[in-house]
Amino acid sequence: MTGRDDATLTVAAFNVCINARDVDGLAALMADDYTFVDSAGTVEPGKSAGLDAWRGFFARFPDYRNIFETVEVRNGVVIVTGRSVCSQEALDGPAIWTVRVRDGLVAEWRVDDDTPEVRTALGLR
Repeated sequence: MTGRDDATLTVAAFNVCINARDVDGLAALMADDYTFVDSAGTVEPGKSAGLDAWRGFFARFPDYRNIFETVEVRNGVVIVTGRSVCSQEALDGPAIWTVRVRDGLVAEWRVDDDTPEVRTALGLR
């Protein structure tokens, strides 16, 4: 297996934990200096803050889940396109995730709305 394969497997496993609302699983896959960045640009630095944010998010949006369509690695960053599914309209729709994986752990999980601007910035069609 290559580092690329390992990184994509880590991202897939992290997403399985999100979809299952498995905070313990997320914790096992997070680097200590984990950072979460949402589509509004809100940053949650640190593993403890990240886990608290996920707990609160799952409590507010229990039906939220991500569906991945494409996964690629560019310059050490895993780029995923797909969609989020949620009864909350603002969280339902196309999304792009960029994920930094270091030593088999998620160091940064960033989600953006799938817009032409984000696609251009990431070099996606």
